Amino acid sequence: QVQLVESGGGLVQAGGSLRLSCAASGSISSINAMGWYRQAPGKQRELVATITIGGGTNYVDSVKGRSAISRDKAENTVYLHMNSLKPEDTAVYYCGAIQYGLGVYWGQGTQVTVSS
Repeated sequence: QVQLVESGGGLVQAGGSLRLSCAASGSISSINAMGWYRQAPGKQRELVATITIGGGTNYVDSVKGRSAISRDKAENTVYLHMNSLKPEDTAVYYCGAIQYGLGVYWGQGTQVTVSS
């Protein structure tokens, strides 16, 4: 089992920045990659960014160039830095611990609201 706790969401003005954090605990060694996902009202959950055990990163096109996923191995924490926030970034952001071929452990989510 893997437990995930997100923090760092809130209300931000358009053009602003924020950093989301995800602290992982439990069976950390079973994780192949970590990801940030988001779900806006009435929409499906979408992948925002991932970082693999090897440090490789991937981003959805809508956040490329203004977001960065990073990790602190010692603290078992993954971060998502987002800049130049837009109202369309408003969503509940979820941290996911990915086990290839098995599934994803989810955190409880943190609300990000970007005001125009």
